[in-house]
Amino acid sequence: MRMMFGLVLIVGLALAGLAVYMAQGYISQTQTALQREKEMRAKTGPLVEVFVVNKPRAYGDLLTKDDVEKIYWPEKSLPEGIFRDEALLFPEDGKEPRYVLRQMEKYDPILPVKITEPGQSAGLTGQLAKGMRAFAIKVDVSTGVSGFVQPGDRVDIYWTGSGPGSVAGATVEFTRLIESGVNIIAVDQTADNGNGGAMVARTVTVAASPEEVARLAQAQATGRLALSLVGMGDETVNGRIEVDQMGLLGIEATAEVAAPEAEKVCSVRTRKGSDIVEMPIPCTN
Repeated sequence: MRMMFGLVLIVGLALAGLAVYMAQGYISQTQTALQREKEMRAKTGPLVEVFVVNKPRAYGDLLTKDDVEKIYWPEKSLPEGIFRDEALLFPEDGKEPRYVLRQMEKYDPILPVKITEPGQSAGLTGQLAKGMRAFAIKVDVSTGVSGFVQPGDRVDIYWTGSGPGSVAGATVEFTRLIESGVNIIAVDQTADNGNGGAMVARTVTVAASPEEVARLAQAQATGRLALSLVGMGDETVNGRIEVDQMGLLGIEATAEVAAPEAEKVCSVRTRKGSDIVEMPIPCTN
């Protein structure tokens, strides 16, 4: 009997020791996980809920409450203007809908630049700032950056045409930068989702002031326009840029040498017998 009691006691102590060991291991793992989470929180900072789209949205699509959801986003990495309050995204007192201005993929954050104001059209008028106008520029595969310009890009616009050269009476063809950093708001171009190709645009619409529109219209009527894509974040301001044929080929203009004037000869007619002859005399003026 005593042996049985001793055996049960030993087994009980062994099980208790095993339980304590397993509990210590679990507590250690939990503490390690908590420490890792604290370190991750220290790197990412606090997380806040923001609105994103829960499905792909294309230009012109209606944006409804069924198209959005909230996810957690690092507070220190929030894009400017991101929506966190549903009352701001879908005002309770406004029954007018919002439309998508830029294509968004699933879980893309919703930003003011990607959607219209409540009740605002998704057309070009909704993308024009006060005082700006829309102007269409004819392009092709060579002048339109091979179809790789998209709404939201910025481009420099170059004009190529003929004008007076450095030599009087001469006409040369030259290229000049006429507008810099112009915003593109629409492109006559559709992507082919089947093979990843694209149809090259025939027109590119830009936002410009009335004065810029006048210059672009005159330039398009008197020559050829070409676009040059500006890199993202490039804020370089270009000055006067102009290249003509002679400068491109490195030919220096030469001044015309005037032909020497012929020496003035004065004469007088006189009669000698029956003949009339001219005799040279000094010129008086």
